[in-house]
Amino acid sequence: MKAGTVALIGRPNVGKSTLLNRILGHKVAITSPKPQTTRFNLQAVYEDDRGQIIFVDTPGIFGKVSDTLARRINPQAEASLKQGVNVVLYMIDHTRERDFEENKTLGIVRKANVPKILVINKIDVKTPTHIVQYKFMEEEFDAVVKISALASKNINTLMDTIFSFLPEGKPFVDTKTLTQPGLNINSKIFLAEVIREKAFLFLRREVPYSLTSVVDQLIERDNGVLYVKARILTSSDRYKVMIIGKQGAMIKEISMAARKELETATNKKVYLELTVETDPHWMEYL
Repeated sequence: MKAGTVALIGRPNVGKSTLLNRILGHKVAITSPKPQTTRFNLQAVYEDDRGQIIFVDTPGIFGKVSDTLARRINPQAEASLKQGVNVVLYMIDHTRERDFEENKTLGIVRKANVPKILVINKIDVKTPTHIVQYKFMEEEFDAVVKISALASKNINTLMDTIFSFLPEGKPFVDTKTLTQPGLNINSKIFLAEVIREKAFLFLRREVPYSLTSVVDQLIERDNGVLYVKARILTSSDRYKVMIIGKQGAMIKEISMAARKELETATNKKVYLELTVETDPHWMEYL
């Protein structure tokens, strides 16, 4: 049996979280078209007859660090490579041009003295493509696998490749005792992440990165209903108005979508009480 830790690294929005969800077969990491969706190193376990893998989904690496949140996020990917990682998956998106951000990410990956797999994502998309800009990277990696995380193409090939580089060992985690989708997040954090994802998806460009969500209460009532009291925090009153929407329409949409996903994730009926608050300092608390 094999066992090891595998870090997923890449610039923002290359599909790391989507890949992780595909591999696990259930949702553990939230996804959206926005950068800064993943804000901390998320750990999740995969297990089959070949062995066990602890995946570490890292935040995308920004070329320019312009705010408090980005300054806190950026070092996390590099830090993950110093914590006993056995294999690095470096994911690229061939539909985007290589730039300073990509070069910065590659520089971090080059420092890792472990097997490295170059994962070329979105092979189901034929145009645009800038694959020639990434061709030189293939010589620097121990293996190259072309996949589509969204369309689930070549995921089995990728898993075979990962296991080929992992050392023999015993499992790190007793998966029979796991109650959470992620190893380093509790129920409140997972539910808050789902709410934040829905806010990102509904608000699109209106509130770029100026919000987060927190769950204050999580109670299973006698009738089996899961009561969730949560808040969306944003940095200014003008964003608060946008999040609430005209006559509360936007917050209702966010709340309804979040509640439906929480019910699917928990297999329970959920009552979600969701409010919006302005806190200009919320980035400092993460």
